[in-house]
Amino acid sequence: MNQEILNNIDWDKNPMIPVIAQDFENGKILMLAYTNKEAFDLTLKTKFAHYYSRSRKKLWKKGEQSGHTQEVKEIYLDCDSDTVLLKIKQNGVACHTGRMSCFFNRVDTKEELPPIETKIDSYSISDTLYHVICERKNADPKKSYVSSLFKKGENSILKKVVEEAGEFCFAIKDKDEKEIIYEAADLVFHTLVALGYKNINPDLVKQELKKRFGLSGIEEKNSRDNE
Repeated sequence: MNQEILNNIDWDKNPMIPVIAQDFENGKILMLAYTNKEAFDLTLKTKFAHYYSRSRKKLWKKGEQSGHTQEVKEIYLDCDSDTVLLKIKQNGVACHTGRMSCFFNRVDTKEELPPIETKIDSYSISDTLYHVICERKNADPKKSYVSSLFKKGENSILKKVVEEAGEFCFAIKDKDEKEIIYEAADLVFHTLVALGYKNINPDLVKQELKKRFGLSGIEEKNSRDNE
């Protein structure tokens, strides 16, 4: 390992740097992610790609849930020492959509999307929905309900959240289990749209909920008041 080259990375100046993942055998670019010093050290030690999620604000191993891991074969640092290239063996697919590469949306010509190669079932429904919502941001608002909400803006999105919250409360009051479930789903969906509008990954909400385990509601409120 060329330690001298690795020491050129100025983590104080660039606490996160981009990482390009390239297929070791055919040279196809599979994805771009980011790494910090801790994630990069784990990549070096384990020979499996680790990244830092800017949206989830935490370190993650590629494929830790799906099993679609990346075995690192070669590591390169660019001339400015602020971008990493990983030549990897991709186990399964690289993209959360089930496609081999994340780069499948061609924009210079009209071209059909490549087929999904693998259905990934390991993501939670909230994660899957959030990804779809984010993908619909730039879709045709005439064909996508989510895109139409984004185009209308914050007030329209929040109006739907309030509306769905009210309908959920009425369903609870009516003691109608089927309607309660239906309206709860609508409320969760529109809450995810609002989170997507602000680019807040729902995993951050899960992390906040996990922090509250073993902490009473009164203690949690007091801790916030003291901040």
